[in-house]
Amino acid sequence: MSSGRDEQAGEDAQTAEIPFRAIVEQSLVGIYVIQDELVQYANAVFAGLTGHLPEEIVGMHIRDLTPPWRSEENLQRIRQRVSGEIPSMRFRTQGWHKDGYPVDVEVHGSRVIFRGRPAVAGVAISIAENVRFEHELLHSQEQLRALAAHINEDREKQRQHTARELHDVLGGILTSLKMDAARVRRRLERDDNREIVDGIVDLAQEAIDAVRQLSEALHPSLLDHLGLVQAVNRQLDSFAARHGIACSIDATASPLPISHAQGIAAYRIVQEALTNIARHAGATRVQVALRLDGDTLHLAVADNGRGVAPAELERPSIGIVGMHERAREAGGHLEICPGLEGGTVLRLTLLPQAERTPHD
Repeated sequence: MSSGRDEQAGEDAQTAEIPFRAIVEQSLVGIYVIQDELVQYANAVFAGLTGHLPEEIVGMHIRDLTPPWRSEENLQRIRQRVSGEIPSMRFRTQGWHKDGYPVDVEVHGSRVIFRGRPAVAGVAISIAENVRFEHELLHSQEQLRALAAHINEDREKQRQHTARELHDVLGGILTSLKMDAARVRRRLERDDNREIVDGIVDLAQEAIDAVRQLSEALHPSLLDHLGLVQAVNRQLDSFAARHGIACSIDATASPLPISHAQGIAAYRIVQEALTNIARHAGATRVQVALRLDGDTLHLAVADNGRGVAPAELERPSIGIVGMHERAREAGGHLEICPGLEGGTVLRLTLLPQAERTPHD
């Protein structure tokens, strides 16, 4: 037993020899002790966070070192630690520089007994650079989102313009050509000439059909005239015919309280979802559902394909990123996840906008 006590005594003696004050004074982080809401100790780094010297800051009230909008919050945190309610805390906050501006800091402090009574002791570091980088990153993200929104808006306008030109101009020319060829055919007597004109009429009709399909693909007229449900229904019919995948839609029949921009966003998201299903899912069935919950629209696209891997959600494709961005621009939220019985489910939630017109 005596050997154990001797070893403990030796360790205590070694600890006593460690120059703690030198370590604290030369620390690269701010070190403080606060008691009775007053600074009882501060090393040079901690004092320097607010532009003071250690001898200046000792004795100052925490209110004098905190911006007015942070004072009560920081005092409450000190009281919670002193009382033992939350013995230790780590958080971001702001100090108040003596020259009159806030400084961003991260603080980690715990309840201690100082001079026989509870106090808070801890460390603090400046995070001004971190905060600046975060603000710059946020600003860059906002700029990228604004650019993406502008690109999408311009793209839709260009699609609408091109679709109108195809339908009105080229479609009109082809229709006139078909009518002229039909008149010529009625006046011809030789069968071989009639065959040539029949071929011209057939080609004109094929061109008219192709123009109509291109125009619908660029900007579906049903979306403008009959609404989202009918446009998606037509889209599913075309998808089923092209890919041999069974499609169904379960939709609310009442008018949908969404804006024109939201209708376009929802339509394009369904379009991209169907493209992904055709390319990657190996599905045999697709189900689309549109439901209203008050003024909130819920749209779901589900397939019975191979499902989505976690890695695909962690590092999404450009198409998935584009769908998320479209949803955000339209004031909604997009979620893509594995289905309960396999396959993949895409869920779009569109919240009512301040300015909207019934779109369906």
